[in-house]
Amino acid sequence: MTTVSGGTSADYSEKIPNNVSLHADRRLQRALESWQPNFLNWWQEMGPTLPTRDVYLRTAVNVGREGWAHFGHVPMRDYRWGIFLAERDPGRCIGFGQHMGEPAWQQVPGEYRSELRRLIVIQGDTEPASVEQQRNLGATAPSLYDLRNLFQVNVEEGRHLWAMVYLLHAYFGRDGREEAEDLLRRNSGSEDSPRILGAFNEETPDWLSFFMFTYFTDRDGKYQLGTLKESAFDPLSRTCEFMLKEEAHHMMVGTTGVDRVVERTAQLMAENDTDDAHEIAARGAIPLDVIQKYLNFHYSVSLDLFGGETSTNVANYYTAGLKGRWSEDRRRDDHQLTSDAYLVDALLDAGTGSQSIGQTEVSALTGLNTDLRREYIADCQSGVNRWNKILSGAGLPQRLKLPHIAFNRKVGAFAAIEASPDGEILSADDWERRSGQWLPTDVDKTHVRSLMQPVYEPGKIAAWIAPPRNGINGKPFDYEYVHLA
Repeated sequence: MTTVSGGTSADYSEKIPNNVSLHADRRLQRALESWQPNFLNWWQEMGPTLPTRDVYLRTAVNVGREGWAHFGHVPMRDYRWGIFLAERDPGRCIGFGQHMGEPAWQQVPGEYRSELRRLIVIQGDTEPASVEQQRNLGATAPSLYDLRNLFQVNVEEGRHLWAMVYLLHAYFGRDGREEAEDLLRRNSGSEDSPRILGAFNEETPDWLSFFMFTYFTDRDGKYQLGTLKESAFDPLSRTCEFMLKEEAHHMMVGTTGVDRVVERTAQLMAENDTDDAHEIAARGAIPLDVIQKYLNFHYSVSLDLFGGETSTNVANYYTAGLKGRWSEDRRRDDHQLTSDAYLVDALLDAGTGSQSIGQTEVSALTGLNTDLRREYIADCQSGVNRWNKILSGAGLPQRLKLPHIAFNRKVGAFAAIEASPDGEILSADDWERRSGQWLPTDVDKTHVRSLMQPVYEPGKIAAWIAPPRNGINGKPFDYEYVHLA
């Protein structure tokens, strides 16, 4: 097995840039170098379709707190995807579960091998999936600034795939190598070999979907990585710690992207003193009710990524030390949870054949999915508050909101029912009749897609979105972030 100390600086003299002393383990180095052409073939076949000469991208050069990335124009085919782990803390101890206080593991304990491999595979499968979902968006980019941000997200999701593949190769032997191959075999939306999680098989056909995805679904990624960062398996912890640094940009793209869509719509509503959706659409913007529908869809699909409200598997992961809670070290409890209880969302039987949405008390360990989902929901609400400030600043009374936790759920306690965004339980007929009020219809999607006309001139932007407040890395908005082929 491999033991890696890792420094802060990346070695770019290697065929695979890394800070894990890859040269010291020739067998591992050869295995990863043999996987590299398969990755590059996948990128060529399933990555961005828009031909470019080069893109203004950041590349990780150091995992320390300051000066960790270099910016410059890079041909995407020449981007240096690498393997980077946060610096090792030699004194790190396990912070929760039955092994609490013991030294963090530098190798995979045999009794947890299959569980750890499964966690890494599930996380790893999401990384290339989002690249596949977004591969055609370059053809309709609203500005060069946005095009550059799309490509930055894409190359970093590719690097995150490398991060998980490194762990599979380094610590899981033949099984890990086979799983790494399967990460490239599965494809988003494929009927024969789909991605593991449902949200990563949904299409991302337009830029409003992209901004909602990077706000809501990448935010789920933030919380999943946060729980794995607590892992007793130190290489996984350090891998996720650095991935979180890169992931922050992806969520910024989503947050500010929706900001700018809302800002442009609010501007037209205020200038023309109208809240009529047809008039706003006719003026080339996205009506507020359509923005709300896209929000409803992406939020509800992302809630499903947290799994059921209760989970014995997650309880066992926690007890074993494989996967912690968000901000575990800030929790004021015993970090064991064996005697604690927790209220989780549930579908309750009223005793008369009817059902209601409420809460039920369960073991705190089995309720950990709900604990993480609630952290996520509170974070999502901060974005909605931000967008509503834009509406308020424009003098408009309308507000966006997160739908009820039971709305449009396909996983967990509410998968068997239909509920409105306000939490009203509906019959199947009522849902069929009214769901078009709350989720994007074909007409909505057609209008949004009709707006997706590319703008590739520096300093110019599509009419349906406001320009950003700031450029990238101190550059102005009109900087030539992308040179097309």
